[in-house]
Amino acid sequence: MDAFGGDPDSYKFISIPSDTGDWTRHFRIGAMVGLNISAKFNEQGTFGVSGNNPAGGIYDDGYVLPDQSGDTKYTGYWGYNNASQYNSASQILTMHATSSYSTSADSTDNGGPFPGFEMAYGDNLWYWKHARVGWELGFGLLPITIKDDSTLPATVNQTAYGFSTTGIYLFPDAPYQAGPSGNSVLIPLSPTTTPQPPAAGTVAGTRQLDEMLYTLRLGPSFYWDLTEDFGMSLGAGGAMGIVTGNYKYNETITSGGVSAQNFGSFGTTDLIYGGYASGTLMYHILDNADFYLGAQYMPLGNASFNNGGRQAELKLGGQVYVSLGINWPF
Repeated sequence: MDAFGGDPDSYKFISIPSDTGDWTRHFRIGAMVGLNISAKFNEQGTFGVSGNNPAGGIYDDGYVLPDQSGDTKYTGYWGYNNASQYNSASQILTMHATSSYSTSADSTDNGGPFPGFEMAYGDNLWYWKHARVGWELGFGLLPITIKDDSTLPATVNQTAYGFSTTGIYLFPDAPYQAGPSGNSVLIPLSPTTTPQPPAAGTVAGTRQLDEMLYTLRLGPSFYWDLTEDFGMSLGAGGAMGIVTGNYKYNETITSGGVSAQNFGSFGTTDLIYGGYASGTLMYHILDNADFYLGAQYMPLGNASFNNGGRQAELKLGGQVYVSLGINWPF
C-alpha cells in the first residue's frame, strides 16, 4: 500500500473504508465559458405583417386618421412620407400597406463565447491502483443569445389606397405630418382600395434566440494526485439539457420603395440528451481548498423551435465548456 491508498500492483477495485483519512467527497463551483455553439434560422411560408393597420388608417408610408372636428367624411389628421405618393395630374394621394410576404430561406450564425456558471458534487468509492474511483453530479447554467441579420429575398403583397385631393390648390410637400386638431388641409377619410400584384422584395432586420441552457450530468470519475501540489480528475457519462427562452424577430419588408415593419416573438422550450467527457486540473492552495481549471466536451444534439413557418435550431452537438473556480474536498 502506498501513502495515497490503493495497490499500484493490482487491478482490483478496493473499497475505501469509511474511516479513511482521505477526503473522498468534493464540491466545486465556478465560472464557465461555452464555445462552439451556433444556430440555424429558417423562414418558409407566407407571413403576415404586424407593423401597419390600414383598417385603422395606419399605412406603411403615411396615416389618415379622424381629427377632433368629428367630421366623418374628411380629416386634417393625415401625413405622408414621399413626393412620389402624390400624382398632381390625377390629384390622387396614394398610401401603401404590406399585408404579407412569402420567403423560403435559411442562414446559420455562430455565437459565443457565452459566459455561464457551473457546480458539481462527487464522492470517491474505491481505490484503483493510484487513482480514486467514484462519481460526480454536475449542473451548468448558460445564457445564450444568437442573432441573425441576414437579408432574405421575398415576394411581397401590397395594397394601394388612393385619396382624392380634388379642390386642394396648395398641396403640402412631402414629408408632411399634421396633428389631430383638424386645422389643416382636408382629405377624405375613405380611400379607393387597389390590390397590387405580388412583387419582388427583401426581408431585412434581425431574428434572435434568447435562451437559457440548463445542463445536468452524471457519471463515473477518476481522481489522482499528480504531485504534492497538483491533482487531476477525469470523468464521462450521460447528460441532459433544458433549453428555454424566446425567439424574437424585428424585420423590415421592402418592395417598390415602400417599407413595412414586422415584429413579434414566441416562447421556446426543448429537452435534449447526450453525454459528456471532462478533465479537471486542481492546484492545492490549502488542505481543503483547490483552484481548478476544467474542460468539458458535452454533445447534446440540437434544440429545435417552430412557430408559424419560422424555425430555429440551436446547435449543441459539439459544444465545449472551459471552467475555472474553487474546489472543496471534504
